[in-house]
Amino acid sequence: MNPLNPKKLLLSKWTAVTPVAKQKHFLVSRVIKPEMPTDPIELVEIESVFSKATQVIAWRDLQDAEVWRQGWV
Repeated sequence: MNPLNPKKLLLSKWTAVTPVAKQKHFLVSRVIKPEMPTDPIELVEIESVFSKATQVIAWRDLQDAEVWRQGWV
């Protein structure tokens, strides 16, 4: 997998390896900026394509291949 850049995650597509309640495909809907502009980006908001439910996760969690796959598979 290519290294992820948190600044380029906005609107990227992700597939959960083990879907829960038909929520399999997700879109990064927002990159959450830290309070201090000098701090690194830590969190992103992902939105389920099926239910439109959102959740906030650490962007580094997307690098775990056992949980997430990049793109819609």
